[in-house]
Amino acid sequence: MARFEIYSADMAIMGEQPASADILFQMGLDSACGRHGATDLVTAHKWFNIAALKGSTDAARYRKEISCEMTSSEIAEAQRSAREWLSMH
Repeated sequence: MARFEIYSADMAIMGEQPASADILFQMGLDSACGRHGATDLVTAHKWFNIAALKGSTDAARYRKEISCEMTSSEIAEAQRSAREWLSMH
């Protein structure tokens, strides 16, 4: 049986089903800890933000925690990226 892992925003949407809050939260964790490359707090904030919008309370908490380690311009970039992703999906 094949195993499918999500590493990019383009793969977060499968067929007609939108990505769940859990999948988006995991993508945030992966970005925050550098699981698939370098640590990227901007991308992590983006995924946590989207997961929080979909109802993940853990994502909202993690988003707040990493915000303390980010500059205001990095947070603004993450928010723009989240809005862009949401408008496309």
